[in-house]
Amino acid sequence: MSVVRKKVGEHRYRESFGRYFEDFEVGDVYEHRPGRTITESDNTWFTLLTMNQHPLHFDREYAAKSEFGRPLVNSCLTLSMVAGMSVSDLSQKTIANLGWDKIKLSAPVFVGDTLYAESEILAKRESKSRPTQGIVTARTTGKKADGTEFMSYERTFLIPKIGHAVDDAAGY
Repeated sequence: MSVVRKKVGEHRYRESFGRYFEDFEVGDVYEHRPGRTITESDNTWFTLLTMNQHPLHFDREYAAKSEFGRPLVNSCLTLSMVAGMSVSDLSQKTIANLGWDKIKLSAPVFVGDTLYAESEILAKRESKSRPTQGIVTARTTGKKADGTEFMSYERTFLIPKIGHAVDDAAGY
């Protein structure tokens, strides 16, 4: 990964995070850290914030009668957390997300589960219309601490080449 430290003053440097287009290689796998343990507050707040009123996410009595026996964590929350875990490795410098595809939810997530993520680079190519940028596709997988895969998706994003990121600009 290209980590750039720019001199911004006498004895003062600014660090830049993320990868450039040139840093990605098809087949590389990035293990995203740190992980995150889901709390009841996380699930309740996210469910309320997004106006998801399904009682399976916040009504213990309702959830106790379901096949799961307890509340499920909102899958949009787990998607957001897994995507967030991948930002520093995949998309810290991204210009735009171009699409999400093949989102699969393969196991339930409960309060108290600790989540981790990893991404495999599936494809990369130079942009045909933007010579200073490229397009990268990655498959990101969410796993619980015990190794159970609970989610996967593919994401395609537009990424700058070295020297062409927003944080490469003077003054940032």
